[in-house]
Amino acid sequence: MSLAQLYIGPMEALIPPLLSEAPARALPATELLVADRLNELLDRFAAQYQHGDRRAVASLWSKWHFNALLAPALAANLLLERDLPLTLDQVQVILTPEGRTERLCLENEGTPLASLGAFTRFTTLLDRHLAPLIEMLASLSGASPRVFWSNVGNVFEYFVSAVDQHPMASPGTGEEARLLLESRQYPDGRRNPLYRPVRYIESQHSEVQRVRKLCCLRYLLPELGYCGNCPLEGCDRRVRR
Repeated sequence: MSLAQLYIGPMEALIPPLLSEAPARALPATELLVADRLNELLDRFAAQYQHGDRRAVASLWSKWHFNALLAPALAANLLLERDLPLTLDQVQVILTPEGRTERLCLENEGTPLASLGAFTRFTTLLDRHLAPLIEMLASLSGASPRVFWSNVGNVFEYFVSAVDQHPMASPGTGEEARLLLESRQYPDGRRNPLYRPVRYIESQHSEVQRVRKLCCLRYLLPELGYCGNCPLEGCDRRVRR
């Protein structure tokens, strides 16, 4: 099945990765690990926020990239049991004029997963794309790696829930992904950076509020303020700027 055929139901408004020859303006994702190149993109992205707090700028930039990355990665993984070619040397990135990721260009539509287990089926995505990119973003911005992993976890949890509502989903489609999110550690004892990235809290009016475990720092950019899932006490989630 073609990857583009997954873009129905909760994914119909999203743009699938480009699988034909990448346009000349596409950026090899390995360039994101070059400090000067990534700094240039962050500078371009920061211009719309008056070059505000670098930690918040990098965090916000990462959210756009993680959205473009995780939607196809999780849909292919959970619905097709397919491992997309997502190592940084296999991906090219189409950028907006502001320097943020708009769309991915992939070499092919992936291969069957070598393992369906929660702790192994996402290895390409987590270890060979996200981990090195997050290390670079943290190094350049001064934000903790935990902020970027929290951004990953927030998007990961959201798309797992969306995949469950997909017309192609079957009972238990997201089970292994949820097992990963509920595990504090990997079987070998390593800390799981995606452990419980969000909580669902019932308010005094019996409304359920989705709240992130860690703040994404966007409130440091005055143009934006707090997000609707902010965990910081005192922020007003009823007002989103």
